[in-house]
Amino acid sequence: MIRYASGETPVSGRDVQVLHPLDPLTVEEIRVFKDVLVDAGLAGERTAFTYVGIREPAKEEVLAYNDGDEIPRIVSALLFEAGGHQPRTVLVDVSNKIVLKHQEMDPSIEGQGPILKSEYELAERLVKSDSAWLDAMARRGLHDLDTVKTVPLSAGVFGYDDEVGNRVLRVLAFEQKYPTDSMWAHPIDGVVAHIDTTNERVLRVIDTGHTNVPQESGDYNDEAVRGPFRTTLKPIHITQPEGVSFQLKGQQLTWENWSLRVGFNGREGLTLHQVGFEDGGSVRPIIYRASISEMAVPYGDPSPTHAWQNYFDVGEYQFGRLANSLKLGCDCLGEITYMDATIVDDFGEPKVIEQAICIHEEDYGVLWKHTDSFAGTSEVRRQRRLVISFFVTVGNYDYGFYWYLYLDGTIELEAKATGIVFTSGHPGGDYPYASEIAPGLGAPYHQHLFSARLDMMVDGVANAVDEVEVQRVPLGEGNPWGNALAKKTTRLRTEAEGARDAAMDKGRVWHVLSTERNNRLGHPTSYVLYPEGQPTLASVPQASATARANFATKTLWVTQYHRDELWAAGEVVNQHPGGAGLPTYISADREIDGKDIVLWHTFGLTHYPRPEDWPIMPVDYAGFKLKPHGFFDRNPTLNVPKLTEQCTTTPHNGENTCH
Repeated sequence: MIRYASGETPVSGRDVQVLHPLDPLTVEEIRVFKDVLVDAGLAGERTAFTYVGIREPAKEEVLAYNDGDEIPRIVSALLFEAGGHQPRTVLVDVSNKIVLKHQEMDPSIEGQGPILKSEYELAERLVKSDSAWLDAMARRGLHDLDTVKTVPLSAGVFGYDDEVGNRVLRVLAFEQKYPTDSMWAHPIDGVVAHIDTTNERVLRVIDTGHTNVPQESGDYNDEAVRGPFRTTLKPIHITQPEGVSFQLKGQQLTWENWSLRVGFNGREGLTLHQVGFEDGGSVRPIIYRASISEMAVPYGDPSPTHAWQNYFDVGEYQFGRLANSLKLGCDCLGEITYMDATIVDDFGEPKVIEQAICIHEEDYGVLWKHTDSFAGTSEVRRQRRLVISFFVTVGNYDYGFYWYLYLDGTIELEAKATGIVFTSGHPGGDYPYASEIAPGLGAPYHQHLFSARLDMMVDGVANAVDEVEVQRVPLGEGNPWGNALAKKTTRLRTEAEGARDAAMDKGRVWHVLSTERNNRLGHPTSYVLYPEGQPTLASVPQASATARANFATKTLWVTQYHRDELWAAGEVVNQHPGGAGLPTYISADREIDGKDIVLWHTFGLTHYPRPEDWPIMPVDYAGFKLKPHGFFDRNPTLNVPKLTEQCTTTPHNGENTCH
């Protein structure tokens, strides 16, 4: 459902239901999916539903699709029984109401399904009835368990024999002194419980003896902490009295020359499909599918309480299920169009997240400008971008993902990280693995590493990748003054060659080019991926985190398209021992030169928390850009009109004056 922030329908858009092969699952399809499984005896009251989403048709089917064609809608899901050992994968054709696949998995080698809400409650009940854990709390002077909040977290894989094949959580605890207190200010550090939720038991409690619980308040809503509110900020009003410039019909979004389909699923959250740019009377394809495939958050504190912390927020917790309902004037400002999102809960029931996706336009400063004293002209145009965004809350952190489409053909993804840093007790002194952000309060060093999956389609499915970097030319014949500036171009021909690192000192970028279409100058049309070039995974090669988050060891991977290769760390991530996802995908070392290819781009932040990040963290940013390079024959924004006529050319003593 489409919702408009103004309460009225803009001139440009109406809510039209159009079922397309790439559309997200509907409420009715989810109910049919569950009914088919129940009728087949494959789901019951104790069945947990995870990873439920549309299995998108093969690309060739979608590209050949015409309105009215019938393509079966297939639902893919991972199931398991509460308290059971074996997860199961299923495929259900909801168009014809039949089960296409039902297959059991071995969790000891294939991993476990994501964490369930019910397991959080179970973990708390187990630890609060365990004598070893209760003794650890008592040693810290904590006897009122109502003020002790448990935080069950994904366990990873660390060689414990009694965890193999079972669903495991590791539980940390925090003190919350009153109901609205920020518990993150009071970590009960030095204690971690290992919980087996399959057999409902506490496996072990580790107590390092750190008994100091930080006491200073971190309640950022308390005036004693934040001070009085400012009174100096004047309102900013963003209005579009004539309505928005884009159109949204069902999932199809068009704006200026851009067209795309907006998708959403419970795992990745927001997805973009069939992104193209109208040029010369036809829409030229650029990206077939774009999403955040995975995210790893490895922590760098080697103490027993924190060494195991490395979270996969997409595969273990699921972005889509954790999406926020956005609010006008808070998350989005201006003339806003919202889209609801339908996801599937732990019980296989549809759940609608209202206003999960925010769509709006933004002014973005000067697009181009020149004052020409020879021609007697002075011209300036304003840049504008279309914003498609959503926000998720994963425990203590909040992440926003903003896709930007610009008038000049640029595509940008910006990830915004905010919320509250994960806290610990600081041991004092120059502890090398955590910042002290308040008296006695630590925040371990860590990384936020995202994998953007970009199924490229630059002017068709036959694409290639050239790595381009600055090349210094030696002084000598042909370069007598030493000023020559050249570039080095290397074609990536196989998947092994396509695993690359950024090199900002060389200005390294990657050109994704068509092998079938040239521009008017005879060169392949292309788009260029510009990385930010921040560090990749810092863990050593032998680390458990490295085995599981191998995708994060490279800035770029290029694979040949495969319908079901969607996940950078593998399909089933929780408690997977490692090696799944991209290492498996590239093992055949398929050709990528002139093929249907997918780019996987690792980007993100290495976070050494600051005192300024406490008690709540201002937004930090990470992302990348895709810019046209020879995709157009000239500047595609020459026809953008003047915003006003106030800037005109007036001869004055031989000079141009802009009034």
